[in-house]
Amino acid sequence: MSPARSTPGCPPAAEMVHATSSSLLLLLLSLALLAPGISARKCLLTGNWTNDLGSNMTIGAVNDRGEFSGTYLTAVADTPNNITKSPLLGIQNNTVYQPTFGFTVQWAFIESTTVFTGQCFMDRNGKEVLKTMWLLRSSVDDIDDDWKATRVGNNVFTRLRSVKE
Repeated sequence: MSPARSTPGCPPAAEMVHATSSSLLLLLLSLALLAPGISARKCLLTGNWTNDLGSNMTIGAVNDRGEFSGTYLTAVADTPNNITKSPLLGIQNNTVYQPTFGFTVQWAFIESTTVFTGQCFMDRNGKEVLKTMWLLRSSVDDIDDDWKATRVGNNVFTRLRSVKE
């Protein structure tokens, strides 16, 4: 059996396989090191948000204890009253990149309160999304009407972009 021949200027086949394997390993290691940095971008609550019903909310700065305040302007309400901005108060978990949170809205135009709980996610496109569940408690005059005073639902919020963006 004769030794393997190599074409002048070309490495032997075994060297090419080794070089290709080394390159592939280097590429995989690079991706493994870079991927956490891409997905580790923190989802931030602060800013302006809109939900699937067209309601808008503004969340102010979150302090070091995770507390925040803001305003909520609902696009839907079961009342003949004029809808006005209402205050919200909340708290979030500050220790994770996709924090859980909760906030309460005390409606300024009707005797009702809504509590929201949810999580701030970074979606597959790198966009922030708030997935929430809520309980809306309306005031009733008689304890016998308590059964109909609480509603439950969910909303998905996306960040409102400013005109400059």
